Amino acid sequence: MRHSPIFYQLLCFLLFLSYQATLSSSSSSSSATQLCSHDQSAALIQFKALFSINKTASKDCEINDIRSYPKTNSWKEGIDCCLWDGVSCDNITGQVISLDLSCSWLSGTLPSNSSLFLLSHLQRLDLSFNDFKKSKISSKVGLFASLRHLDLSHSWFSGRVPYEISYLSKLVSLDLSSFGLLSAAVEPVLKLEQSTLSGIVRNLTEVRDIFLEGIDMSLVDPNSFMNLSYSLTSLSLTSCDLRGTFPENILNLPNIKYLTLDSNPSLTGQLPKSNWGSPLEFLDASLTSFSGELSESIGNLKSLQGLSLIGCNFSGSIPRSLGNLSNLTFLFLPYNNFSGTIPSSLTSLTQLGLLQICNNRLEGSIPDNPNAFPNLSFLDLSDNLLSGTTPSWLYTHPSLNFLNLGNNQFSGHINEFQQSFLDYINFKNNTFQGTIPSSISKLVNLRFLDLSSNSLNGTISLDMFSKLQNLTWLELSSNALSLISSNSSVNFVLPNLEYVNLSSCNINEFPNFLKGSKVLKSLDLSNNRIYGQIYKFPWKDIEFLDLHSNLIEGDLPILPHNIRFFSVSSNHLAGEISGVCSMKFPEILDLSHNNLSGIIPQCIGSFGKSLSLLNLKKNKFHGNNFEGQIPRVTGEFSSLRALDLSHNNLVGHIPPSLGNLTQLESLDLSSNKLGGQIPRELVNLTLLSFFNVSNNQLVGPIPQGKQFSTFGNGSYEGNKGLCGPPLSIRCSSAEPRQPPPSI
Repeated sequence: MRHSPIFYQLLCFLLFLSYQATLSSSSSSSSATQLCSHDQSAALIQFKALFSINKTASKDCEINDIRSYPKTNSWKEGIDCCLWDGVSCDNITGQVISLDLSCSWLSGTLPSNSSLFLLSHLQRLDLSFNDFKKSKISSKVGLFASLRHLDLSHSWFSGRVPYEISYLSKLVSLDLSSFGLLSAAVEPVLKLEQSTLSGIVRNLTEVRDIFLEGIDMSLVDPNSFMNLSYSLTSLSLTSCDLRGTFPENILNLPNIKYLTLDSNPSLTGQLPKSNWGSPLEFLDASLTSFSGELSESIGNLKSLQGLSLIGCNFSGSIPRSLGNLSNLTFLFLPYNNFSGTIPSSLTSLTQLGLLQICNNRLEGSIPDNPNAFPNLSFLDLSDNLLSGTTPSWLYTHPSLNFLNLGNNQFSGHINEFQQSFLDYINFKNNTFQGTIPSSISKLVNLRFLDLSSNSLNGTISLDMFSKLQNLTWLELSSNALSLISSNSSVNFVLPNLEYVNLSSCNINEFPNFLKGSKVLKSLDLSNNRIYGQIYKFPWKDIEFLDLHSNLIEGDLPILPHNIRFFSVSSNHLAGEISGVCSMKFPEILDLSHNNLSGIIPQCIGSFGKSLSLLNLKKNKFHGNNFEGQIPRVTGEFSSLRALDLSHNNLVGHIPPSLGNLTQLESLDLSSNKLGGQIPRELVNLTLLSFFNVSNNQLVGPIPQGKQFSTFGNGSYEGNKGLCGPPLSIRCSSAEPRQPPPSI
């Protein structure tokens, strides 16, 4: 194709215009972009030199899915500081106006004369999620006259919040929080004084967001918040030790959307009773002393997405108007005194995903609406007075994964589950009847199953749990069930099991599947019919093991090192108990009602700082020399609260060292062959409420004073040689007199 000369002229003209535009743009860009000034760059380099880089200083960032990295690594001389990570400059003046070093791994102290305060044009300063080693917030922060955003949260600042923060009259956002994450300071904490709070309320007239979580405000009057700016949209005062009454008008601020007052147990207040209308989206007053009733006017908060009133003192009925809050995604009302029924209007909340109303006094049944809570994933109605049969939608709801109805009065059968996402089921302590639904065997996501303390019956094959490989908690105790292994040649392992309670389940052999549960921490197989000998306990980390009231025979095997609770009472064990010596820190040791014999091993003395109960009652421990006596080291049990060595064949004297057991509340040495006198040192046991040395061969006067004045004749009967109150036998003048107890 041929082109006319006019075409080429037009093309050249367009190319010329493009060239001119490029030159103009380049010139304009060059003149508009100013390099960071030398003094600003030097100030930042000096600031950088104050800190070492330590990833753990920002560990909370990764826990909360916030990216963390050492931003100051890019800060190098010779490179325009406006190009450094975390630094932003004004396009015209080149002055540093924003410094964002959040999650930057900074570790070190921040002195009051830091070069940071030379950046006088800062509009944003974010030093959050670092570790400033309990540095004080410098009063020089008031020099940042242009500052609009200040974030010093979760960075280990301590001491007094300087009054000069109230000079920052242009602040839109203020975050000094130190609570809620792993790096939250406990001592020392930031402390906000009354004068500083008053200055903030008076001067920060443009502020929209204030986050002061974890700051000590114990000496602040909550009424000081009454005059906060009408522009306020967010206020967080979690865990500030606030005391007194919170002003109700804050709940009616025209722009307030986010308000958290939780974890201030001494903070009182009430929610508005009428004409409550605001743009609130999130309200949390959990773990406070807020009280009163919830008014129906709460239904006017059309924007409300989350309401949390956990552990307060609210009472009365749950307002029906909560069903009008179509944007509500979670509703937490547990641990209050709500009564009445669950409003059926709640079932129409189409966005509700989490509903928790446990630990109240609710009555009646669960609303039966086949289309109830279409997006619900978490339902906790436990610890109420709810009754009746459970609605069918609980078993067919497609998104439900957490279901807790424990500790109520529900009856009827547990239906077959038709959903696949359930990972938590708790129906304990109700009056459910019938068999365990077979569909449980298909809930492969199940982590927690507790059906204990009901009236369930029938014979259940333990193999029904073979596919529940995620199961960590299994409790079926106290029903009328009979648990069997349908095929003893079939073995399976539940590798994640940590807690198992199959007490009173008519089990007659040790369940094979438990032997492969390597992470088992707690096992209760008590009140069954398990027979035969146990040669070894296969669990390395188990801490709680209850096998009492079975038919177990033979010797006591070596106990796991980490066990803290061990009971094998009321079995048919025989032989010596040297197997207990492998334990490190037992707290409860109950070997009573067996046929155990031999001596009480001296190793028991090594349990002195941990053991709180030792029960060796009704065995055949014996001896006719020191090794068969009550070991003197029992006097080293500083934590022991109960000691029962009754109904054995122990000989020798009662060790005076037992008087060192100052925490002892119960001491039973009855039905042995102990001789000598009752040591007067036992009078020092001022917490002792039960004492029994009956049916021994004791002689001499009974100690007098303190707790011993509360024990009756039954504590001493069967000792012909004892005398003195409360017995009617008087001590003769020939009896050796004991010194009066020291007061």
